[in-house]
Amino acid sequence: MKSLTAFIASLCLSLVLAGSAFASGSGEKVNVNTADAATLARVLHNVGQAKAEAIVAHRQENGPFRSIEQLATVKGIGLRTVEANRERIDLGATAARPATAARPAAAAPRTPAAATASKGAPQR
Repeated sequence: MKSLTAFIASLCLSLVLAGSAFASGSGEKVNVNTADAATLARVLHNVGQAKAEAIVAHRQENGPFRSIEQLATVKGIGLRTVEANRERIDLGATAARPATAARPAAAAPRTPAAATASKGAPQR
């Protein structure tokens, strides 16, 4: 009887530990700015192939995602899906760059006075 009780206790403990490991997931993360659709569909919960392809298309058309919440702008991906996958989503180094870093600075416009002064000024 004592061994049966120990066996049942061991079985219960094993089930509890296995359940908590299953509930926490694999811990796998995916970089939504570099991953292909198949990887996104495999890692993200409630994201199938069609939604994963929509994420990739959005990224190609609009550039990298700068925040996790920005994923909710993809058709078919809502805030609930984003929140359910928050721990699985990685943005990579692209999120750290400011949005203006990729754009060159515009040249200062010339004023009419500066243009006139340069025409009439003697050249040396």
